[in-house]
Amino acid sequence: MFCVYVLYSFKYQKSYTGMTSNLITRFQFHNLKSTKGFTLRYRPWYCIHVEFFDNKSAALKREKLLRV
Repeated sequence: MFCVYVLYSFKYQKSYTGMTSNLITRFQFHNLKSTKGFTLRYRPWYCIHVEFFDNKSAALKREKLLRV
C-alpha cells in the first residue's frame, strides 16, 4: 500500500507533497529526524491530506498532479 500526503506549515504558510509506503515513519522524519532539505526549514508540519493507492505508479501519478 502506498499513500500520497500533503503537509502544511501554518507558521510559514508552505506546503509539501510526498509519497511513501510508511506514512507514520515518513511524517516523523519530516518533523523530527531530517537534517537537511526543504522540510527541515519549515517545521512544524501538519498532515492535511492523505490518499491511499494499491500500487506505486498510481501514487506517483497522483503526487505529480497534486504538486501543480
